[in-house]
Amino acid sequence: MRVYSNDRFSLALPAGHRFPMSKYQLLRERVQARAAEGPVVDAAAVPLRLFEAEAATDGELALAHDPDYITAVVEGTLSVAAQREIGFPWSERMVERSRRSVGATIAAARAALADGVALQLGGGTHHAHAHKGSGFCVFNDVAVAARLMQAEVHRLQRRLLRVWVIDLDVHQGNGTAAIFRDDPTVFTLSMHGARNFPFRKEASDLDVDLPDGCTDAPYLAALDVALAEAWRRQQLAEPPGLAFYLAGADPHQDDRLGRLKLSTEGLAERDRRVLRALRGWRVPVALSMAGGYGHNTETTVAVHERTVALAAEAWSDWPKAPNTG
Repeated sequence: MRVYSNDRFSLALPAGHRFPMSKYQLLRERVQARAAEGPVVDAAAVPLRLFEAEAATDGELALAHDPDYITAVVEGTLSVAAQREIGFPWSERMVERSRRSVGATIAAARAALADGVALQLGGGTHHAHAHKGSGFCVFNDVAVAARLMQAEVHRLQRRLLRVWVIDLDVHQGNGTAAIFRDDPTVFTLSMHGARNFPFRKEASDLDVDLPDGCTDAPYLAALDVALAEAWRRQQLAEPPGLAFYLAGADPHQDDRLGRLKLSTEGLAERDRRVLRALRGWRVPVALSMAGGYGHNTETTVAVHERTVALAAEAWSDWPKAPNTG
C-alpha cells in the first residue's frame, strides 16, 4: 500500500502552541519502522511503500482556491487577521508545508484510483475555504485533490468522476462543504461534535451533529445510519468513483479539543466500518489522518497508527479490479 508523508516540512511553533506538530514525525517514524519490518498486520504481510509527496502547484491549488488568496499565501501578504484565523504565522516553510500537504493527498488519490486504498499521514485540512484559511488549515487538500482527479479522469477517460468526502474528524468540515456547496458531483458527509469548532457551520450534503460526551455505541450507530443514507443518495445519481476519508483521531476520549468520548477500540471499529463499506461498494479510498490533539501525543499517534494498519488490511482484501467509476 502506498503511503505519503510531508512531515519533513514541519513548522517551528511557539512553546505551548495547541497544534501537535510533532505527531507527524512520530507517525511517519512508526510507519517507516513497520515498512522495514514487512508485515503491518498479523493477518497478512502487507508491504508499505512510503513516499514524500511533491508540492502542489499554483495551478492545482487554483482548482479549489481563489487566485488572490493563493497569491497572498505564497507572497506573504496575508493580513495579521488572516494569519490569526489560520493559526500559524506566515513563513516560507509554512507555504511549502501547505503545498506538500495538498500534494500528499493528490498522490494518495491517484494511488487509490489505481490500487483501491492509499493513505497520507497528514492532511484533512477541511477548514480552508476557497478564499481563506482557518483552524490550522491553509489550503484544502481534499478539495484540490478531488477537483484534480475529476479533471484527470475526464482528460484520460472522457467520463465524470463522482467523489464522496467522508469527514469523521470531530470538527465539521466547513471549508469543504462551502467549496462544494453547489457542486452535485461531490457529496460531502460530515459527522462531528455539534457544539465544537467551527461554531458557525456550513451545510454539508449530510451533516450528523453529535452531543458532547458521545461514546462508542451511539457514535457507531449514527455512523451506520449516515453511511447507508449517503450511499442511498449517491445511488440516486451515480455511485462515486472515489472517496476521501478523513479519519480524525480527535473524537478520542483523551483529546483536548474533541469533547467526545470514543475509546481507542471504538475509533478502530469506526475505521473498519468505513473501509468495509467502501470495499463492499468497490469505491476506492484515499485516507487522511486529519485532527488529533491528545493530552498525550503518543495516544494520538497510536490511534493514527491503528488507522494505517486497518487501511493496509483493507488494501490486502481489496478486489483486484476496483470499480473506479
